[in-house]
Amino acid sequence: MYTSLEQALLDLEKAGMLKRIHAEVDPYLEMAEMARETFRQHGPALLFEKVKGSKFRAACNIFGTDERFNFIFRDGFEQTRAAVNFKANPVDFFKQAFKHPGSLFKAAGAGLSSLPMRSRSIKDFEECRLEDLPQLVCWPKDGGAFITLPQVATRPSENANIMQTNVGMYRIQISGNEYIPNEECGLHYQIKRDIAKHHQKAIEEGRPLKVSVFIGGPPSHTFAAVMPMPENLSELLFAGMLGNRRFRYFEHDGYLVSSDADFCILGELEPGLKPEGPFGDHIGYYSGKHNFPCMRVQKVLCKKNAIFPFTVVGRPPQEDTLFGKYIHEITHPMLPASLPGVHGIHAVDDAGVHPLCLAIGSESFRPYASEAEREPMELLKTANALLGFNQASLTKYLLIAAKEDAASNSADGTAASLDVNDVPAFFAHVLERVRFDRDLHFQTATTIDTLDYTGTSLNHGSKVVIAAAGAKIRELRNNPDDLKSLTLPEGFKRATIVMPGVLLIEGPSFDKQANFADIKASLACWEFHENYPWVSIIDEGSLDTSNILSDFLWLTFTRSDPAQDIYGIKESVYDKHWKCSAPLIVDARIKPHHQKTLTVSDEIKAKAKQVLKEAGVL
Repeated sequence: MYTSLEQALLDLEKAGMLKRIHAEVDPYLEMAEMARETFRQHGPALLFEKVKGSKFRAACNIFGTDERFNFIFRDGFEQTRAAVNFKANPVDFFKQAFKHPGSLFKAAGAGLSSLPMRSRSIKDFEECRLEDLPQLVCWPKDGGAFITLPQVATRPSENANIMQTNVGMYRIQISGNEYIPNEECGLHYQIKRDIAKHHQKAIEEGRPLKVSVFIGGPPSHTFAAVMPMPENLSELLFAGMLGNRRFRYFEHDGYLVSSDADFCILGELEPGLKPEGPFGDHIGYYSGKHNFPCMRVQKVLCKKNAIFPFTVVGRPPQEDTLFGKYIHEITHPMLPASLPGVHGIHAVDDAGVHPLCLAIGSESFRPYASEAEREPMELLKTANALLGFNQASLTKYLLIAAKEDAASNSADGTAASLDVNDVPAFFAHVLERVRFDRDLHFQTATTIDTLDYTGTSLNHGSKVVIAAAGAKIRELRNNPDDLKSLTLPEGFKRATIVMPGVLLIEGPSFDKQANFADIKASLACWEFHENYPWVSIIDEGSLDTSNILSDFLWLTFTRSDPAQDIYGIKESVYDKHWKCSAPLIVDARIKPHHQKTLTVSDEIKAKAKQVLKEAGVL
């Protein structure tokens, strides 16, 4: 168990998993690029001992590998999984507990020994200002300095029980734009976040919402802030379970303060808004400048030897990829209890997480139906449930398949042959079965992820469910020789096979307005159009042939809005239902309303590599 961030970092250093950077480093772009480069090279955690413009040290890449993640949480991860499994499926849990008695005691002990407890006082902290913190700017067009690993704590009322505390990770902008230096900061929370309920209640009652922003402390506190907890289970309890140590806190002027945090920013959210952003975000593009809640800072507290932890987001994979992986490991036992009929779900990281979700569901509405007669029915009910469930509700493209089809095609009658984590195989399974005249279901003029700019305006866009059930209706091909007979119209260049049944075609830029009638006509005349039922049109030169699958996922699903950008052969609308014949064509080119892709200069990249080489990291 760790009592502080520094203790955890010293433990990593002792195990050879951390390197110190003794040279002075610049928090403007350089530190972030060092974090990205170290992550790309599967390097160690970094501790920056001299940060330009700040007296505080900084640390990054703490959670950047499976090895470090498992090492940091080695004392609490298994008991946390046991406790979650107990809550998700108590009957199955007790069956397993009799086989492995230790798990029963772990789960019971984890819950009882993890309740938050009062501890210490304000005397352990001293005061500082926002400008004293490392002024981290990750990307050139960012609107200012940001805190990227905050733990934002709010309660529904000022006298609420500690167990009603919500802790989330919402980015905090501490400089730039119209914020009064040291007195205000931006608090960007996206739609469908729990903090919104507390903020709304405060607005209705005519009072400011008190907010506590913790930075640092034991690593379990940081991970708890990104954990999608059920409404009746506080992140503070989860932090205690995972860290194998109760969350320590005290009250100060009506604010909750984490006794073990390195920094605590205390302030109030007023009803008024101020511009926040831009910010280079985890989908791989900037999010723009928009009005978001402004926090009036009352006090900034810090420990004497505080360390400022940070992460960097951008086109996946990044460090937050590991967060997603371990969140899934912990929460997947809860899925069947929360969503009956769901047997697997995968929010695809390479596609930016929310833009693409793969799911397996039951198709048992007609158990007497033969494979040839089976069609998506229960799957559509399940798809609607998924699109209303927690963060899965932000999904833009949902591909869902029936587990019964996998079972009927496997030797032992199990669904082992269908795996949501095997992206090529899952796509193949769906594309072999989907009927584009029946199995595409759009939701138009709806809400989408705040960070997704492919829609019609902020938070607004469309979704599509692609459901597949029943017997195979087509054979997929994966033969480069097939492309020899494909004649592309003027403006369209290279065609590349991504995986069986999937093509990427490079086309002219969007401002030149490709003639989709021509490309549809070319594909319709191609003898193999039924064998390649998915075609994505991308910008010329945007494909990196060293990782075609990753590029297909990122380009297709982060650069298209289903309602605006899906086309097909023989398109028609019948009873308000859009349908087509294969192939489905997705316009995945950059549009004028999209945000810019994240890049940094070669000079910054070279400087970062040089510092890392001199420190023995690379």
